[in-house]
Amino acid sequence: MTPMTPASDHRRAPSLPRALGWTVLSALLPGAGHVRSGRWWGWVVLLLTVGGLAASALYVGDLHRALDLVFDPARLRVAAAVALVALLLWLTVVVSTYLVLRPRDLDRTRSATGVVALVVLCLLLASPVALGARYAMVQADLVDDVFRDNRTATAPQHVTADDPWDGQRRVNVLLLGGDGSVTRDGLRTDSVILVSVDTRSGDAVMFGLPRNLVGAEFPPGSPLHELYPEGFTNSYDPAAAMLNAVYGQVPALHPGVLGRSDNEGADAVKQAVEGTLGIPVHYYVLANLQGFQEIVDALGGVTVNINEPVAINGSTDRGIPPTDYLDPGPDQRLNGFQALWFARGRWGSDDYERMLRQRCMVQAIIDEADPLTVLRRYQSLVAAGKQIVRTDIPADLLPAFADLALKVKGAQVRSVAFVRSEEFHPEAPDLEWVRAQVDRALEPPVRRERGEPATEPTDRPADEATDDPTEDPDDDLTEDPDDDEADPGAAVDVADSCAYDPDGWDADGS
Repeated sequence: MTPMTPASDHRRAPSLPRALGWTVLSALLPGAGHVRSGRWWGWVVLLLTVGGLAASALYVGDLHRALDLVFDPARLRVAAAVALVALLLWLTVVVSTYLVLRPRDLDRTRSATGVVALVVLCLLLASPVALGARYAMVQADLVDDVFRDNRTATAPQHVTADDPWDGQRRVNVLLLGGDGSVTRDGLRTDSVILVSVDTRSGDAVMFGLPRNLVGAEFPPGSPLHELYPEGFTNSYDPAAAMLNAVYGQVPALHPGVLGRSDNEGADAVKQAVEGTLGIPVHYYVLANLQGFQEIVDALGGVTVNINEPVAINGSTDRGIPPTDYLDPGPDQRLNGFQALWFARGRWGSDDYERMLRQRCMVQAIIDEADPLTVLRRYQSLVAAGKQIVRTDIPADLLPAFADLALKVKGAQVRSVAFVRSEEFHPEAPDLEWVRAQVDRALEPPVRRERGEPATEPTDRPADEATDDPTEDPDDDLTEDPDDDEADPGAAVDVADSCAYDPDGWDADGS
């Protein structure tokens, strides 16, 4: 008499490979395996899965909503928790699929093989989900640590997530590089670059000011302008009157002068740059130059063109020679340590050459930070950024800034470096000339908040200066004695000024 087979056995796979195949399919499309086994609730799981995937695709497919999620710590933490719960349910469906479909008559070897295959499959499923949840928690901590509780007295007051630029055509962000911890009161800002970005096109202009600029002005109406109507000075210590001393000196001498702020030094430098260049400074980003090395290493390095040897270590003032040099050459791949000295090396060069190399380094980082690189090295980048970056960009505007950064990456980036020339002397700068070059570089010009139109660089109106194609609108500018074709203060394409051209390279970046 033939023994009766349980009804459930007819629903099982006839072999181990078939059972594992259906288990894999169920991992890709949860519920499919249970539909195969004849269980009605397999259809429920399958429909819920398809609906959930469709909803997720619609949400993530909207870039703005995705960015809102990425920069909202509360929603990120909820998303991480939801992902982990979904993972547990997913693994439960996968394991139960194997259990209901595996043949009953497996010997010990095949049974062990099935269990090992199931464990491997579960690990493959769990790893990316767990990593994604980890990234979400790391991102939430980054936003909380860097972009929360960093109020300044000079940040725009009437911006919203719906109108992040307050109706303005350009947003201006001050990049500061400091020689110590970003939380240190006495920090000196040895790198000062204002980045002005067209919010529609992403085209950007970088304005580099030398650290030893004396007499930086503050905008009219500012309490600091009342204290320093002729510009920032210090009769007791000339070095304390330079631009790189504003960050530490103003809070020490005039605490609370600009109002309540979590970083009075940054407020003071923003005001000094605004008054000097004649255009608003909306936000700042301060980075510790030493920690900058960690950012570059986290990116996996950067690529730059080196037109002349750049010293590593060394001090010209104290007569200490360098310990090594970065060799000239095109497309040189630099690690963090090398990139740091490319940006700040001074032996055998001056502050202006260093300032020009810094703008090339900014462009190199923009080029390197493609989405795939950032994703692969995300945790390293976040760990470095939390330690070395301080800013007053509010967390609510981060999606807008991320969207703008994507535009900048594919747009034109130009730069204006105020280097020593017949028109510009950092010890006694002609700030009207400086502001004229700023207006000339911005299209359309950004007028100063001084109740007067910006000064044109020539006696002719700007539109007349370009009517005759045979005329050079810059012919009346005094030329640099070291370069007959140089135009001090002119905006140049960063890609051109940072190209490999050792014979044509000069300190003005032309």
